Amino acid sequence: MQISGGAPIAPGGTGPGPVEGVWRFAAPSQESSVPQARHAVRDLLTAQGLAGRPLYEDLLQGLLLIVSELVTNAVKHAAVLSPQIVVEVVIGGGWVRVSVEDSHPYRPKALHNDHGRTGGRGLLLVKAIALEAGGACDVDRTVNGGKVVWASLPIPVAPVAPALPAPASPYQVFPRSAGAPERPLQGRPAPYGG
Repeated sequence: MQISGGAPIAPGGTGPGPVEGVWRFAAPSQESSVPQARHAVRDLLTAQGLAGRPLYEDLLQGLLLIVSELVTNAVKHAAVLSPQIVVEVVIGGGWVRVSVEDSHPYRPKALHNDHGRTGGRGLLLVKAIALEAGGACDVDRTVNGGKVVWASLPIPVAPVAPALPAPASPYQVFPRSAGAPERPLQGRPAPYGG
């Protein structure tokens, strides 16, 4: 899959945080696109600094599951009218947004648990992952009459260690006694009594 984007892919992701940008890639509406999209998004997130760090592990796993579910849904339910899907990843403003766009006009709704059904809960799972992470998920219409299903998750921020108190001075400071003359130190201090 060829990824196109508005920001360079930063190899290694060794900076202080993820690289911001927008990346898109198209894939055929077929089952083999599910693992390919998942791997492409994983590689992209790794290159942008959102993988390989314990702080981002839950975010990464959630995003990969979301991509798998969204691409699977598009392949299963939209392939008849959409021979191609577009996956987009947006990183910016402390959020990661993944979306899958197709040309089918039907807008899916998250089904509630129905123990009689063996499938149909992919969007429910996507919404649950997004909400648990403090994010959001929705379905929007596209200009060409299709739809884009998206989920946004906040990027975790490393906790800031509390500031350490200034080390105690090894010297004890005594307040000046009332009525004692104030004289500046010049050179060596005078000995007692003089």
